[in-house]
Amino acid sequence: MFGIQSKRDLTTELQSQIPILRPSIHARRANIVVKFQDLYGFAVEGNVDDVNVLNEVREKVRNQGRVWWALEASKGADWYLQPDILLVGDGIALKTSLKISALSNAITLKRLIRKGIPPALRPKVWFSLSGAAKKKSTVPESYYGDLTKAVDGMVTPATRQIDHDLPRTFPGHPWLDTPEGHAALRRVLVGYSFRDSDVGYCQGLNYVAALLLLVMKTEEDAFWMLAVLLENVLVRDCYTTNLSGCHVEQRVFKDLLAQKCPRIATHLDDMGFDVSLVATEWFLCLFSKSLPSETTLRVWDVLFYEGAKVLFHAALAIFKMKENELLMSHQVGDVINIIQSTSHQLFDPDELLTVAFEKIGSMTTNTLSKQRKKQEPAVMAELDQRLRRLNSLKESGKNT
Repeated sequence: MFGIQSKRDLTTELQSQIPILRPSIHARRANIVVKFQDLYGFAVEGNVDDVNVLNEVREKVRNQGRVWWALEASKGADWYLQPDILLVGDGIALKTSLKISALSNAITLKRLIRKGIPPALRPKVWFSLSGAAKKKSTVPESYYGDLTKAVDGMVTPATRQIDHDLPRTFPGHPWLDTPEGHAALRRVLVGYSFRDSDVGYCQGLNYVAALLLLVMKTEEDAFWMLAVLLENVLVRDCYTTNLSGCHVEQRVFKDLLAQKCPRIATHLDDMGFDVSLVATEWFLCLFSKSLPSETTLRVWDVLFYEGAKVLFHAALAIFKMKENELLMSHQVGDVINIIQSTSHQLFDPDELLTVAFEKIGSMTTNTLSKQRKKQEPAVMAELDQRLRRLNSLKESGKNT
């Protein structure tokens, strides 16, 4: 199923990829670890309860698929692409020519996306709603092919780091961890490193691009999804050399944790725990290394429609779900273990997203923008001080 086989019947393919998981008779008798592959080919370890959850999730995926197919049958294949609807951060901006049906579609769409886009429809829906299709339409049709040919064989610091990271990107995956998978991922990453020299390549993008490849099926579509993600969806400078944008997001997240989960924040502060110990990977890899694949992609469903605020919702939800355990912890290592074990075992996306949107409370894009601007001066001052220290150490080394 993996790679660039874009002409395959996705509906048939989906049905073939979601069998009922049946643990062995020994696993039924004892709560032992069982191993299996998920929908996207990743190896998963869990107990029998986890298998039952995954079977329930597979049934939810099927049911949600029926809802989407019914809407396509009644309203048309592209019913969600209403020209009079613009999603602006936290709500719907309407032109004067808006029809009631368009508003109804927009409300329906937001609700549906939060419940999950069926895997077979994800490539089309993501590409349309994220802005990737519009971005691709602004350049010649041969853009990606010409770009990959033009940079083939070139060696830069970015290409060297990419080559170093390829074998470490989801090792053991049946397609990504093959010569074909490595070559496809390399072309996407190297191509983008030349498209945007300010970003070039940053560790973390390899996991994001790899998962985009699995979902989108073609390199070119994965490339444009990566482009719209870095250029339009996420905060600028998250992946530049000094990671200033990522540092800003960490500070904003810490402030949000204090607002939304004050008891947890106070307890962690008293313990001397820095949330960036776990959250940096979340924001750089967009949860692709931390959550099970379908849970990650459910977060991405919302990310590509509502924007980067969903990353804060999901991150806060992980802490909120384990509030009692966290308040009982007394060691930094205990906190890390609680958070990591929780995120790795969130096989049911609804469990996470219900907390994220119903128990965390609203979070407007405008408010987040103001908080980012508030944090930027301190981050830039800290990075500047760090750079001066580094340069001073280099000068001292030369003089010794």
